[in-house]
This record gives sequence, C-alpha cells and structure tokens, in this order.
Amino acid sequence: MALARQLLRDVSLPAILAGVIATLISFAGPLVIVFQAASGLPAPLLASWVWAISIGSGVLGVGLSLYYRAPTVIAWSIPGSVLLVSLLPTVAFPVAVGAYIVASVVLLVVGVSGAFDRIVARLPPAITAAMLAGILFGFATKLFVGMAAQLWLVLAMFAAFFVGRRWFPRYAVVAVLLTGVGVALASGQVRGPLPALALTTPVWVTPQFDWQAIVSISIPLVVVALTGQFVPGMAVLRTSGYLRPAAGPLLVWSAAGSALLAPFGCHGLNPGAVTAAICTGPEAHPDVSRRYVAGVAGGVAYLVLGCFAGTVLALFSTLPKELIATLAGLALFPSIAGALTTAVADARDRDAALVTFIVCASGMSLFGVGAAFWSLLFGVATHLLLQWRRGHAAVPAEQASR
Repeated sequence: MALARQLLRDVSLPAILAGVIATLISFAGPLVIVFQAASGLPAPLLASWVWAISIGSGVLGVGLSLYYRAPTVIAWSIPGSVLLVSLLPTVAFPVAVGAYIVASVVLLVVGVSGAFDRIVARLPPAITAAMLAGILFGFATKLFVGMAAQLWLVLAMFAAFFVGRRWFPRYAVVAVLLTGVGVALASGQVRGPLPALALTTPVWVTPQFDWQAIVSISIPLVVVALTGQFVPGMAVLRTSGYLRPAAGPLLVWSAAGSALLAPFGCHGLNPGAVTAAICTGPEAHPDVSRRYVAGVAGGVAYLVLGCFAGTVLALFSTLPKELIATLAGLALFPSIAGALTTAVADARDRDAALVTFIVCASGMSLFGVGAAFWSLLFGVATHLLLQWRRGHAAVPAEQASR
C-alpha cells in the first residue's frame, strides 16, 4: 500500500508520456527487426516471440523501476535481433532456443560473479564495436534494395528520417513510420482489412542444444549484450545521475528473465539505451527522483502491447515489405554510426577493427559457424599479433637509447 501511495504522489503526465513514447519507439523500429528475423517462422511462433520479449521487458521494467526508484528501461537486444536475421534460416528454431538459454546462463554467471567490468575491460573496444557494426551494416544496406520497387516510398521515409534527426532526433523513427504508412495509404498499398483485437497465446518450444549453434549464436549474443547493450545502457543511467541499479544486479535480473522466457522465443533482454534516454532526461520530469514513473509507464505499455502481440504483427503484415525493410534499416543508423566511430577511434586497433568489420559484414560461414564468431576470433588474433609486433619493435628502440 505504501508503494502504491508513493507512486500516486509521484505520477505525472510528462513521465507517463515519456514512458509510453519510449515503448512505441521500440515497437516502431527494433520490433520490425524481430519481424524480419522470424520471417520464415509460423505466425503463432512469431507472435509468441514478440509476446515473450514484450512481457519480459514490461515485468522487469516495472519491477526494477519501482524497486530502485530509477527509470530502468528493459528491452530486447537490437544487435541480437539483427544477428538472427541471417542465422535463423540456417538452424531449427528449437536449436536457436537452446542457444538463447546458453547465452542467458552465461550472462547470469557473469552477473552473479561480478565479472562484468573485468570482461568488458579485457575486450578491445574497437573490435567489439567493429563486430557490432558488421552485424548491423549488412542488414541496414537492405533499405536501399527496396528503392527499385518502391522509389518514392523509400525516398519519403529517408527524407523524414533526416528531417527528424535534424529537428527532433529522439522521435525520428516515429516520423519515419508515420511517413511510410501515410505514403502507403495514399498509394493504396495497405493490404487487407484491419485485424481484430485478440489476446496472444504463448507457444512453448522445447530447446535443443547444438554446439555449432552455441558457437554461432550464443557467444555473439553474449558479446553484443555486454558491449553493445549493457555498457551504453548503464552509461545512460549514470550520466543521468542514477547510481542504482548496479551493473551486477541488472545483469542478473535481465539474464534470469531471458532464460525463463527463452522457450517462448525470447532471444535476450537488456537495458535500453536510446529509449532509456527519453525516460531518464528532464523531459520526463524536472525532479530526478520522480522520473522512475516513466520506467513504470513504459513497462506497462510493453505489457499491454505484448498481450496483443499477434494483433500488432498483423498490422505490420498489411504494410509493404519495402516499408518494413526501410524502417528497420533507418532505425539502425545511429547504432551503426556510434559503433563505427568507436571502431576507428584508436589508430593502433584500426587494422584489427577493419578485419573484424569485413569478416562480420561478409556473412561468411566456416565449419557451420557464423560470421560474428569468426570476426571476433580474427579480430582478436590480429589485435594480439599487432600488439606483439609493437612490443618486440619497442625493445631495440629502448636498448638503443641506453
């Protein structure tokens, strides 16, 4: 009761709007990537997947925001979703679910052991950023492929994105979605009637474990979760003045939720970054101590939309496929730009980062193992080789100076 009374005292319209908008942005952009990753799955499995990631995001977002009195936004892994676009067609879905569970257990162990900071410190930032950029790059290029069939639709969405980036960057993806839907409606390209509102029934998938899938899916999911999601997610909280939750507990709760929901299709939950910035900033509330309401409101919005996941997906299915591909590609632009900037920031690691990026973006497969793993392996090997050569080169110089 005391918790409810405190929430009623702190609730405000700006905080509620901030949380709802953050969730809608997740459904406008990142969800579309999941939609494409699962394009070959039966509709009930896809709906169950969206149900799982939405319910998990909602429960964790509400619970953690209330407990820590901080706007803790939880969402699904965007680079993880992109990774699955190329990998899911090559593995059976139960095998992928087994890989999700392995990744979640590894992250849970990292969180419980307190090794998060040590692991992130040992991974060269340039290489992990280059792997992330490579994962996202190949997917984002598909937005230009649609120009041949839907030139004006793609160009209109492209223009809306950069107008939004110039004048209202946080809501640029929403502007792209509205523009695309508007053009599609005006040109008569929306297919079929509006779907009926119906609750979604989750589908249980018994996991199967395969070493190739674990190497191809689990390891890249862990790396991109730690470096591409938890690091920026924690940075958003700390920059906004929130010292709690600590990284360890947040990692534990996210990994535990991911593991429990994996048999229903959840590929990974983690702190949000872009959407979290909407809830942690002064737009949510001038008082830092009352912005947690935005996290609660966003979590509730996730729960509502997750319950009707099938209806949401049916709405997307009425739109042209070029609209979906363009929306998903443009939503990744900021993440790609940030990853590439980090990848080339340190001149000493640029060669290793370039190797990592090219291998990952190539989409290669060797011994049944996907490009993300090999890019990390080749990139780290190049990094170690170059560091070893520099170390040996420094010895004569030091001796010569004596």
